[in-house]
Amino acid sequence: MKIAVACMNELAVSAHFGRAEKYMVYEVENGQIRNKKMLPKPGHRHFSQQQTGGQGHGSHQGSGFGHHARCKHDEMFENIKDCDVLLTGGMGRGAYLDLQKCGIRPIVTDITDVEKAVQAVLDETIVDHTEKLH
Repeated sequence: MKIAVACMNELAVSAHFGRAEKYMVYEVENGQIRNKKMLPKPGHRHFSQQQTGGQGHGSHQGSGFGHHARCKHDEMFENIKDCDVLLTGGMGRGAYLDLQKCGIRPIVTDITDVEKAVQAVLDETIVDHTEKLH
């Protein structure tokens, strides 16, 4: 299993997926972390600048919808396409649904410590706070 965490550094889960600069990716085998590495999150700067006026934001269905948003999501997901789970502190509903379409389980967590959040996935105690989707 591979778990990606949207972050700015290897310590804290990013409060918002679109603004995160990096991914910490954990490779897990038999419930144990075997490897971890930091990867860049492509497209984060361009997409985060669009947050205030980009297509699909502020609509009744939530943010991150439409052709432009899907293209940016595909770009941002490029480095984690082989992951099973993505942890983040918040995200738009469009990104959440697009991750699911890619076969990645998005989880919006209130756990801010990267290692604790990953452990909660492994312990199956993680809570997906979908009420934080926007």
